[in-house]
Amino acid sequence: MLNKVGHFWRVFGTGLGFLAVGIGGVIVFPVLNVLIRRRERRTAMARDLIGFTFRCIVRSMRAMGVFQYEFKGSEKLQREGLLILANHPTLIDIVFLMAFARRASCIVKSALSRNPFTHATVHAASFVRNDDDSVGLIDDCVAAIRGGNTLIIFPEGTRTPADGSISLKRGAANVAIRASRNITPVLIRCRPAMLAKGVRWWRLPSPASQFRIEVKEDIDIQPFLGCAGSEALAARHLTEHLQSYFTRENRRHAVA
Repeated sequence: MLNKVGHFWRVFGTGLGFLAVGIGGVIVFPVLNVLIRRRERRTAMARDLIGFTFRCIVRSMRAMGVFQYEFKGSEKLQREGLLILANHPTLIDIVFLMAFARRASCIVKSALSRNPFTHATVHAASFVRNDDDSVGLIDDCVAAIRGGNTLIIFPEGTRTPADGSISLKRGAANVAIRASRNITPVLIRCRPAMLAKGVRWWRLPSPASQFRIEVKEDIDIQPFLGCAGSEALAARHLTEHLQSYFTRENRRHAVA
C-alpha cells in the first residue's frame, strides 16, 4: 500500500514539474516577448529565468522524493561560452544542465517553435532550431558559440537506448572544429532508469531514481585541428575520439 502511495506521489510530482514548464510557456514568456523588445536583453532575461525555474523544478522534485541527484563539478558550468556535450539517458537531462549552466542555449526541434506551449520560450531564449537542414544547423551553432553563448548539445541526436550503448553523430564535432572551441563533457547516469526513450513519463520505477551527473575536464581540440588536413577530417577524428571517450567514461561512471 505504501509503495503504491509513494509511486502515485512521484507521478504527481513529475506531472507538476512538466506543468510548471507549460505554464511558463503560455503565460510568462509571451509577456516577456511583448515587454522586452531588444533581442539581446530579452534573450539574457529569458535564459536567466529558465535557469532559475529549472533549478526550482529539480530541487522541488528532489524534495518531493521523485528522484535524488548528485551533481559533481557543476561550478564548471558557470563559465561563459562553453560547448557542453553530454550523453542523454532521460527526458529531463536538459533540465539539469540548463538549471546549472550559465545562460545556456540548446538545440530544439523545429516543432517546438510551433507548439503553443513552447513557442514563446524558444523565441524569447533564442534557442537554436533544428529545421532538418544539417548545414544550416551547424552554421547556427557555430554562430551562437562565436557570439559568446554557452551551447548544450547531445551528440547522439536522441536519447541513449536502454542498453546504454552510445553512438555519436558527427555534427557536434563539426561545431567544435569550426568554432575552434574546446569541449566540456558531462556524464549523466540514472538508476533505475526513468523517463527513458520509448517509456511513458508516468511509468516511474520503484524505488526512486538516483541521478549522478559529473562535469569532466575540458577536451582540448587543438591536437585535432593541428594534425588534420581539413575541417571535415578533423571532425571525423574528433568524433572517433569522442565516441571512445564517452563509451569508456560512461562505463566507468556506471560502476563508480
